[in-house]
Amino acid sequence: MASPMSGDARTPPRGAAPYALYQFGTSGAAVAVATAATHPLDVIKIRLQMQLAGQRGNLVGMGAIFKQMVEREGPRSLYLGFAPALTRSLIYGGLRLGLYEPCKHVCSYAFGSTNFAFKFASGVVAGALATALTNPMEVLKVRSQMSTSRISTIGVMKEIVSEEGVKALWKGVGPAMVRAGCLTASQMATYDEAKQVELHRWNGWYTCDCTY
Repeated sequence: MASPMSGDARTPPRGAAPYALYQFGTSGAAVAVATAATHPLDVIKIRLQMQLAGQRGNLVGMGAIFKQMVEREGPRSLYLGFAPALTRSLIYGGLRLGLYEPCKHVCSYAFGSTNFAFKFASGVVAGALATALTNPMEVLKVRSQMSTSRISTIGVMKEIVSEEGVKALWKGVGPAMVRAGCLTASQMATYDEAKQVELHRWNGWYTCDCTY
């Protein structure tokens, strides 16, 4: 009799859809909390990057940027672009991590295996797709952080669309997809493989997803 861990590698896992929704929700919420806590640093980073190398005088540092923003624009300026940043975090974080397992299960069903190469490919797809879908939020976030005026997110979007067209919301999406794909693949595939190796080492068996 086959063990509980054995079976047809092409049989989809039970409960995959509810588990994927659970991963999407928890992953998105975790990234959103991290975004809320670190958003002021992101705003300061954008302002530092805006400085022109050829401007008169020395370039100011992070502390000076922080002081200038609080004194000239008020403490709320540290959360410029927070609405699109939070929206992006919820969706991007959920998709990037939530799509990894479903992609891996597709590989298991289609190819009968989820070795490291398929895990890496699953990470690339998850990261790239998440970035492609959320790039408009990233553009809106950066534009809001660069502006010293208090324009709403909707106002920024209308301004971009009217002056540059809808395609402007996907500026930089190519490099962003490559970066997110490689980042997600390296993180998720390495973690997944290391976890299974440790399980094999300490428990004496290898929990391979290809047996689902």
